[in-house]
Amino acid sequence: MLDLKFVRENPEIVKQNIRNKFQESKLPLVDEVIELDKQSRAAQQEADGLRADRKRISKEIGGLMAKGLKEEAEAKKKQVEESAARLAELEAKEAELSEKVLKIMMTIPNIIDPSVPIGKDDSENVEVKRYGEPLVPDFEIPYHTEIMEKLNGIDLDSARKVAGNGFYYLMGDIARLHSAIISYARDFMIDRGFTYCIPPFMIRSNVATGVMSFAEMDAMMYKIEGEDLYLIGTSEHSMTGKFIDTILNEESLPQTLTSYSPCFRKEKGAHGLEERGVYRIHQFEKQEMIVVCKPEESPLWFDRLWQNTVDFFRSMDIPVRTLECCSGDLADLKVKSIDVEAWSPRQQKYFEVGSCSNLGDAQARRLKIRVNGADGKYFAHTLNNTVVAPPRMLIAFLENNLNADGSVNIPKVLQPYMGGKEKIGC
Repeated sequence: MLDLKFVRENPEIVKQNIRNKFQESKLPLVDEVIELDKQSRAAQQEADGLRADRKRISKEIGGLMAKGLKEEAEAKKKQVEESAARLAELEAKEAELSEKVLKIMMTIPNIIDPSVPIGKDDSENVEVKRYGEPLVPDFEIPYHTEIMEKLNGIDLDSARKVAGNGFYYLMGDIARLHSAIISYARDFMIDRGFTYCIPPFMIRSNVATGVMSFAEMDAMMYKIEGEDLYLIGTSEHSMTGKFIDTILNEESLPQTLTSYSPCFRKEKGAHGLEERGVYRIHQFEKQEMIVVCKPEESPLWFDRLWQNTVDFFRSMDIPVRTLECCSGDLADLKVKSIDVEAWSPRQQKYFEVGSCSNLGDAQARRLKIRVNGADGKYFAHTLNNTVVAPPRMLIAFLENNLNADGSVNIPKVLQPYMGGKEKIGC
């Protein structure tokens, strides 16, 4: 969420940013919110004047009563009563206008970083760099669920009967591999100085609206009927929410946390061949990283975070590339974002396995995450990034480690988490 003062003083910058994100339908909101804010401030100013008058007149009434001037005191009391009705009217108007202003301000997109490429959608994202040599073996690689089925590692039919489409049972060595990757990701991030955390898997609505836009919330989150609770779509939601309505000492920054959680997503609009299997699902597990830091440090942390994911995948010899997200592909709260994509030998292309985002002070402003600095209080910057999200990551892992005989190699870094196994399915 932007600073309302910034919008008021820089309407053309805000409008150009909306154009850069190809959200022209939101352009009228800028003038609308400025006008509503003007009305709100006028109502507040008049109400403040009436409150000051009431305080002054109340003192005068006391003085008149002390002097025995009851008639004059009663006249003053009548004056207070007459202003009380107007004050109540103004207070109601203030509340109404404030609610309208907040709703619009939570819809206007954050100002993107100048380095972000301008483009309409993810088809215009820009490749930054490749890491590792993408290889295609001289044998056919089956679809990932076929690889898992041959290893007795997945049961989709039973999952459909139990929960419907978009769910799965992982079994045997594939289930163990899934857990091994999560455990390795946990230790990988701890070794990089992050504090490990297991957060709540449900959050209240004020946290949900604090970490994402209304559109994202509607498309992603499952609501718990009858309660003010939502299942998290990623642990970033509850991890960033951990700092809601807090004032952090500047010396305590940066806060660097890595968290494990299950994730639950509606995945509206997921269609097509590659959506089958475990690519887009309603429930999965994830290791995440978040940072809460000083504004001037967020660009540095942004680069560190996505590099962590690259290094994690490369430690298992999986080729990856980084992709700069264009303006039209950025969620409204994001300042800048880089996707990490892994190589799929079967498809002979890269696909997303992680996303790193700098949200500036947008989440902190919504959640009231402030920092007590030498020159006063200010809003922190927040960042998040995926370490790994199996079972999607399993697709890249299985395809890049598959042998012609159907067995799968286990990289050295994972072998301690797999009971020393060097292969599965052999």
